[in-house]
Formats: sequence, C-alpha cells, structure tokens
Amino acid sequence: MTLKFETIVNGPFQENCFLVWDSETLSGAFIDPGSEPERLVRTAKFMNIEIEGIYNTHGHIDHVGAVSAIQQMLDCPFALHPADRFLLETLPSQAQMFGLGEMDVPSLDNELADGDKIVIAGHEALVIHTPGHTPGGVCFLFEGVVVVGDTLFSGSIGRTDLPGGSTDQLISSIKERLLVLDDDVKVFCGHGPATTIGLEREHNPFLGKGFHWGFNE
Repeated sequence: MTLKFETIVNGPFQENCFLVWDSETLSGAFIDPGSEPERLVRTAKFMNIEIEGIYNTHGHIDHVGAVSAIQQMLDCPFALHPADRFLLETLPSQAQMFGLGEMDVPSLDNELADGDKIVIAGHEALVIHTPGHTPGGVCFLFEGVVVVGDTLFSGSIGRTDLPGGSTDQLISSIKERLLVLDDDVKVFCGHGPATTIGLEREHNPFLGKGFHWGFNE
C-alpha cells in the first residue's frame, strides 16, 4: 500500500488542504479543508476516493471553514485538538467579519492529543502537539512526511499575534518537536510550497541562533 498526498489550494486565503489516500484501497481523508467544500468533495469523487474522516492541524477559519459542509455531505467524523475548540465556536462571527457568508460550527467528533496514533487508509500517523500559532496546534507525522499546518513554512513560521498565540511557545515547538526529525522528512505547510526539515533547520531565518525577536528575555 502506498500513501499519496494531493495539495488542493483553496479559498481567499490560498490555504493548502491535503487529500490523503491509499493508492490501492482508494480510501482517504481530508486534512485542513478550509474553503470550497463542494470542490474538495468533487475532487475526491473524481479520483474515486472514499473519504473516511477529516483531521485538522488547528482551528483557524481558513483551515476549518469547509468542515461542517463536508460533514453534512459525507457524514464523516472530524478530529481536532480540544484546546482549539474555542476557535470553532467563533466561526460564524469570523465568517461574517471576513464576508464569507453563513458558516456552521462543525461537530468535534474526536479529540486529538500529543502522542496519539491516527490511522488514515491503513497508514499510521503520529500526532505531535506544537502550540504557538494556536494553543491546540498539531502536526501529523507520516512515514517521511509531516503535515504542519501553520506552525512552520518554507523560510518562515506561523504568526503569533492572534488569540492564543505565543512566539516563545511556537519557537520551542518547532525546535523541540519538528527540527529533531530527519533532514529528508518532507514538510507540507498550510500555505505556500512544501519544504524539508533539513532545509528549514539550515536556512530558516527565524530559527537561527543569531536571530533575536527583540523581546525581553
């Protein structure tokens, strides 16, 4: 069995939703479906992939905005770290603020925790809690691939100026939970291009020893 990943850039925030599936069984899941639920479901159906669940790295609207609609269309469970539940509860007001129309709060069926093993299409992934961008931010470590949401980007890191964000916590999460992975682990980010752990360890300007945030130590 071979696990495959399809990046679907969606919505006004150009967020990366990942369609993850097994090439033999054609069962799979969505990670971070942020917008355009009809298009996401249509893509899965076109590829003959049966969606068995939705997993989210965090609870920001650009990553969870399509969850409720997909739940209604496919009747599949949704998993998120409970520390980000408060972000789900504000989705309707956030949608109005951004002019995105009406948006329902998705039902949280499964709560993720650090060290959990989730199984997508018969393939196991480790849940790594990486707070900082949000309190409940997590990454999903598959064999040779880690899906990081907005924790880490190619040459950058996630913002920390939104409710629940913490710069110190985010840097610690990246350095202690992600940079300990092998250099060749591929990193799928919530926005923008993919990268690798080795490239970010070596070249990310926010993670170098000489970088100073300008905050009081």
